[in-house]
Amino acid sequence: MADDTFKADPSRPMQMLRWAGLFTWLCASVPLVLMPLVFETPLDREPYVGWWVLHLVFGLTYWNQVRELPIRTPLWHRIVTGGVLMLSALGVSVMAQSGLGGILLLILAGLLPWMLPVVWALTWLVVQSLLLSVTIGVIPGVSPGDAALTGGLFLGISLFAFMSSVVALQQHAARDELRKLNSELHATQALLAENTRIAERVRIARELHDLVGHHLTALTLNLEVATHLVSGKALEHVQQAHSVAKLLLADVREVVSDMRHDDKVDLAAALRTLVEGVPEPRIHLNLPHELSRMDPLRAQVLLRCAQEMITNSVRHARARNLWIRLLEDEHGVALTARDDGRGVETLRSGNGLNGMTERLRQLGGELEVESRPGEGFALQARVPVEGVT
Repeated sequence: MADDTFKADPSRPMQMLRWAGLFTWLCASVPLVLMPLVFETPLDREPYVGWWVLHLVFGLTYWNQVRELPIRTPLWHRIVTGGVLMLSALGVSVMAQSGLGGILLLILAGLLPWMLPVVWALTWLVVQSLLLSVTIGVIPGVSPGDAALTGGLFLGISLFAFMSSVVALQQHAARDELRKLNSELHATQALLAENTRIAERVRIARELHDLVGHHLTALTLNLEVATHLVSGKALEHVQQAHSVAKLLLADVREVVSDMRHDDKVDLAAALRTLVEGVPEPRIHLNLPHELSRMDPLRAQVLLRCAQEMITNSVRHARARNLWIRLLEDEHGVALTARDDGRGVETLRSGNGLNGMTERLRQLGGELEVESRPGEGFALQARVPVEGVT
């Protein structure tokens, strides 16, 4: 029994975003460290401690969020996380009596495209810049004009960080889609190569049966006749040739039979190739060896069903894990898939599910689908048992 788990490595843009944000956060902590040592009039104890607390809250919340990306947590969780980051950054400005919180808001600006839809994220960016202006405006000695100017400058810089993340997000999505399509192509090519091999074996078997087998049969009959027409020493040689011809004909028939029986393809190998290019969710394969070899037509249909299952989990379910398994019962062999995504209350059959159903019905199979809110999505594609070796 094969039990494999596939998970792609973290994407490079996400790694760079993690460490760039962490470095910026560390840079923003420099005034905290140097204030007691350099500044002649440091802050009072309460604002200074509050500054440290809010700065640490921002850092821990940020790191907790970027560990999850690019996988998206529930929307409410992302909104709460963004709110904690924004309020702690604004609180830093209040405690430090300066615009240092804007540095932390730059980090949040780079995260927003990964956390929220683009329109929502852009709106959030404008709102946090306005709140920064208001926060700076309440600092003693800062005029409304200076506060507006500071907020506008941070908005411009934040917009640059925001758009850079949008581009990185688009490249990340395009690369994942390309990787997925490339894996689907390789899986299809693997089955096609197996089909080509089988077709060539069948062609050779047919040629052996139709040509060599025919001539050997004719030779055997002629030698049988010759045994009745000769005598003495010649009869002994003819009988020996007749026996060899019969043995050779039996060997040819055995070879042809073996070549025709070896007409199965390895579905497990194609499935492993397919899931290698899926960055998320984590895919767990359970593919017993005794069930993984089947005729090309059934293997092709089940491979297409697996593609649809993976696509559903990636695009709609927002699942962290997907379990794919081959099993056998009295009705046939089934490919099952189950994820831990959000599920749906009312199931609507789209083009993907309809296509799977049509393919399976052509083979006398069936598709079963189950889903409940918060309990993920489960599918079972079953084909008749004749396809199992």
